[in-house]
Amino acid sequence: MSEPSAPRPVPGPGRPVLGPAGPPADRPADRPAHEAARSRFAELDDRPVADHVEVFEAEHDRLKSELGTIDRV
Repeated sequence: MSEPSAPRPVPGPGRPVLGPAGPPADRPADRPAHEAARSRFAELDDRPVADHVEVFEAEHDRLKSELGTIDRV
């Protein structure tokens, strides 16, 4: 039986090589909203669970609004 032939290169552009993830691509304008959400979530430990819903719903509404602008970019 014969040995298998060596693989041949496939014509065309090469496959992209994935590297380590870079830093988040935050725009400076996004940081204040992000930091405000983080501080609101940090305060949840000191609030009754019943109050958590209000905080999460407010953040959900903010995110829906922000994500709704993606198609306009």
